Amino acid sequence: MVGSIGPARAYGQRRPTCRTGHASPSTLRPARGHADRVRAPIVPARLRAGNEVRVVAPSRSRSMVTEFDHTALVEERFRAMGLTLTYGRHVDERDAFDSTSIAARVEDLHDAFADPAVAGILTVIGGYNANELLPHLDWDLIARNPKVFCGYSDITVLQAAMLARTGLITYSGPHWSSFGMRDHFEPTMEWFRRAVMTDEPVDLEPATEWTDDLWFMDQDARSPMPNDGWWVLRPGEAEGAIVGGNLCTVNLLQGTAWMPDVEDAVLFVEDSALHDPPTVARDLTSLLQAVDPLQVRALVIGRFQRATGMTRELLEEIVRRQPFVAGVPVIANVDFGHTSPQATIPIGGRASVSAGGATARLTLRST
Repeated sequence: MVGSIGPARAYGQRRPTCRTGHASPSTLRPARGHADRVRAPIVPARLRAGNEVRVVAPSRSRSMVTEFDHTALVEERFRAMGLTLTYGRHVDERDAFDSTSIAARVEDLHDAFADPAVAGILTVIGGYNANELLPHLDWDLIARNPKVFCGYSDITVLQAAMLARTGLITYSGPHWSSFGMRDHFEPTMEWFRRAVMTDEPVDLEPATEWTDDLWFMDQDARSPMPNDGWWVLRPGEAEGAIVGGNLCTVNLLQGTAWMPDVEDAVLFVEDSALHDPPTVARDLTSLLQAVDPLQVRALVIGRFQRATGMTRELLEEIVRRQPFVAGVPVIANVDFGHTSPQATIPIGGRASVSAGGATARLTLRST
């Protein structure tokens, strides 16, 4: 999926004019690591002022994003948090798929985890091919060097796999590119800061307004819309481990060694503008059929982009058709995913959900 934006190739239509040379996938061998899924959570150290954050591009290239270049604002925002950004060697390489070789992307990710100077890792943007990296990642290296790892959309496959193979808690939240949003970004930045720089639980509250636009193309032509709050689709209270992310992306892992166990779980799911209500219904059914329904404690659904055509009434019908979530709380229109503002969700952390009447409460904890 395309992080921060809906339409494919939304950061520009130009095709690359050159290729980059790295080891072909045929020269790679699956990395050795933990043979089985693990469940004990690994909590990465909090980021603090003075830390270095490495930017990597496991999916699409930064050179696609910088066709509309907001780098100065991105770096200014991280300086304001006391953090220094550095960049992987291959983040600007771009091929016919707006990405680069598997070997190059694996190298940048391994380098970021192995470098003792790096405290956190941030992805440039999403895309469609992060799952190409999974057989080649060194899970022992990642487990030995736990770090804050943040991104969303296609990055979900890496976050789910890290949880399954190492127990590392990662963060479904803004990409590097997201920090280039000039206006209406304060809630997203504050949620990010609280999630990765403090030890306190984060009590989310519905945003008062939201946006769903191609902000990166025109920072002046933006009109926030009033938010009607979170939707309580099924009442109840629950607590459990956070599993999920981008719905269609986590479904790619079904039947693989990288699908995390869903045990005592609060499922968080969201999807992009590319998925209409029937597709969302099919994907949600597939995910719920793949897990033990007795282990699902609650379902939290992120706000849909307008292009999906999703309405509250349609989503209520989709949930009504899901026997696997009967009797558990379900809340929707929550501030995470492909619209803004965007909360930062600790994948593998803990969530407490309380929903009744027209109100819902949601508390997130990394530890």
